[in-house]
Amino acid sequence: MGELSGIAIGVTAERRAGEFIGALERYGAEVRHAPTITIVPLDADPELKDATLRLVMSPVDITVVTTGAGFRGWLDAAEGWGLRQQLVDHLRQSRIYARGPKAVGAVRGAGLRETFSAASESNAELFEAVAAAGVLGQRTAVQLHGTPLPEYTAPLVEAGAWLTEVQPYRWTSPPDVTPVYDLIDAIVAGELAALAFTSAPAAANFLTLARTSGRYPQLLAALRGPLVCACVGPVTAAPLEAAGIETLQPDRQRLGALVKLLVTRLGKELPGRE
Repeated sequence: MGELSGIAIGVTAERRAGEFIGALERYGAEVRHAPTITIVPLDADPELKDATLRLVMSPVDITVVTTGAGFRGWLDAAEGWGLRQQLVDHLRQSRIYARGPKAVGAVRGAGLRETFSAASESNAELFEAVAAAGVLGQRTAVQLHGTPLPEYTAPLVEAGAWLTEVQPYRWTSPPDVTPVYDLIDAIVAGELAALAFTSAPAAANFLTLARTSGRYPQLLAALRGPLVCACVGPVTAAPLEAAGIETLQPDRQRLGALVKLLVTRLGKELPGRE
């Protein structure tokens, strides 16, 4: 029997959901999967193409890369539009600021080099470094992931940056929200030991869908109770913590670390488990 045998865990992810669920099931968990967002296909996203075209038509002074997956997805989409080489050439002339090793890996994988990498892997450190370098009159491309970051981008505009936001992996609510409502019912009924989130948009839209379900107060009470609410990192946790929900986060912002955290926490705290 695995360490999570007999334990029910809710998973809200769409991207890499199979990998995450498979890891939990290898430990014996019973996984209830209800994606709370649907990702807009990159090559079919007119807003992403529009932003890319604007960037290849003018020099780029500063490039901000917030996620490795988002940066790679952007370049892949640009390749489908016949714009990848032009885009890479423009970004090569810019100062590139990356949020941690995954973003750095994607930048270097494209044959580029970063000017700065945020050691804490936080958006706060990343955008502080960009602002400190001076952005007045600078054409600045910010690659977002799933959701806007106005608390970080608005100060750049106020400081005089000419900002272009590039948002790979825009999301919408899933076409069928019934599985999410069913997951909410299971949480309220006390059927789950834990709920896991791997992205901030998934967490935020989960709360939005809870409101439309009419069970938001009951859900909040359950999430503030014995149920373990685990997030891959502080950015993902932010919408939940803003709602007064305490979260657990692994030391490293990685999917594998999140799985190990769940194994350790649930194995120690559930009755009858040592």
